Amino acid sequence: MSSTPERPRIRAAVLTISDSSAKGTRADLSGPAVEHTLREHGFEIVVTEIVPDEQNQIERALLRLAAQAPLVVTTGGTGIGPRDVTPEATRAVCDRLVEGVPERMRAEGARHTPMAALSRALCGIAGESLILNLPGSPKGAVESLNVVIQILPHAIDLARGKTAH
Repeated sequence: MSSTPERPRIRAAVLTISDSSAKGTRADLSGPAVEHTLREHGFEIVVTEIVPDEQNQIERALLRLAAQAPLVVTTGGTGIGPRDVTPEATRAVCDRLVEGVPERMRAEGARHTPMAALSRALCGIAGESLILNLPGSPKGAVESLNVVIQILPHAIDLARGKTAH
């Protein structure tokens, strides 16, 4: 009887971007929903944070969290509103973008709602960490995450230089 060694749990950070949640005037529902989904798939949540929709604050948080975990998942700020600057912050801190991941999320999302086309979510590599933007609604965040969650461990391995197959 042979047993396959269990893969170590991947450390993940969750960053909610929301003016109202950062001010404490609205409960953060998306961050906890993303945390729950990641845990269900074997990820270890090492830190969660909430920041307002301010590009410089998002950039600083992304860099800080990327130094702590190989996966940083954001929720919020990916639409086309004037305060939606998560993609700009993500682009600013990433060395390379991984276009196929958000393309896959938008393609699947479009099967459920035409509004998926309005998402500007990105995925990219900052150092050796993968940063993934998700929508701000709990339903949209979890649905988008579920579309790509199975490929995240391999993407993280590749980002960390583990290219032997």
